[in-house]
Amino acid sequence: MSTSDSQEFYRIQKLPPYVFAVVNEMKAKLRAAQQDVIDFGMGNPDGATPRPIVSKMVEAARNPRNHRYSLSKGLPNLRLEICKRYERNYGVTLDPEVEAITTIGAKDALAHLLFAVIGPGDAVVSPNPAYPIHQYGVIMAEGHACLLPMPSPAEFLNRLEDLYKTAAKKPKMILISFPHNPTTTCVDLDFHKEIIRMAALHGSMVVHDFAYADIGFDGYRPPSILQVEGAKEHAVEIFSMSKSYNMAGWRVGFCLGNPKMIKALARIKSYLDYGIFQPLQIAAIIALRECEEETHKICNMYQKRRDVLVDGMNRAGWPVTPPKGSMFLWAPLPERYKDMPSLEFSKLLLEKSLVAVSPGIGFGPMGEGHVRFAFIENHQRTRQAMRAVKKFLSE
Repeated sequence: MSTSDSQEFYRIQKLPPYVFAVVNEMKAKLRAAQQDVIDFGMGNPDGATPRPIVSKMVEAARNPRNHRYSLSKGLPNLRLEICKRYERNYGVTLDPEVEAITTIGAKDALAHLLFAVIGPGDAVVSPNPAYPIHQYGVIMAEGHACLLPMPSPAEFLNRLEDLYKTAAKKPKMILISFPHNPTTTCVDLDFHKEIIRMAALHGSMVVHDFAYADIGFDGYRPPSILQVEGAKEHAVEIFSMSKSYNMAGWRVGFCLGNPKMIKALARIKSYLDYGIFQPLQIAAIIALRECEEETHKICNMYQKRRDVLVDGMNRAGWPVTPPKGSMFLWAPLPERYKDMPSLEFSKLLLEKSLVAVSPGIGFGPMGEGHVRFAFIENHQRTRQAMRAVKKFLSE
């Protein structure tokens, strides 16, 4: 076998080319030509990590004892601190020994959990469009990714109920994430209660990817699925430091809840990694212990950016509704372009206005007809982008 053609590799051939790479390549060429691209594409926080966290990491990195292998499941004190945060913020009691594990970000938690608990052909149901790992993590784990449309939370629940009634093979897992990326859909605790009720009735596992736990606007506070009574018997929740604490590049996350699923993840991780660099874990302890106020400031910053972007788009003649949570705006294509493929529209917008967005098709077949803006540019740059968009739409 020739290794020159990666399509011959068993798992790689199941993964389509990364749609976002097309837009990224265009961005790179424009920037190389000295063009000023305003980039709303990747949800990559641009803010600095709070100073006490950075200071603690620097101090810990100077200690040679922290240069050795760490614990795969995370430092005991770090697991204790995330459990304390859940007690404070959600009234949820967790055992740091068996109901919490530290992961190398949320993607690591999700991908390796799927490898640990999903077998060939197991159905994993999730809303679509979705963050790519939600679909392709299942496929890489040999499962069957069952994609349900989510025009609204209530409609998703109805479709899930119908699926349980009609499917020859009941879903092994329900995989959800709210506030939702990319659609920004938000739910209340009653939604989670209904998910847990169905999971209990049909013996399914539940995974809630809670990446935007602290990014709720206009007084909305995203609920944890673990607040539902009996949730730990069926569900785990994945929490990430990335968005809440501006720690995206640090890669610190957690999987919390059902002890059986946590144990399976711990087992598979013990073969795959030696945990996170210890100074990063020590700094994360300080983040959870001392920097709660910073999460509110970060959320307020995203809300202000949302307001500037939404106002600018509406003024530009591209009507959109402000989201209640996440760091994104999920925008239907402008009326005159509504029949254009989202990738082609994204390329045209970039070419004509030097504004980069993520095409909806990159989030699955049901993402077509939309593009996603991330709140990663400051007010001045956002207003500049909206002037360019207005000019593009009026031509």
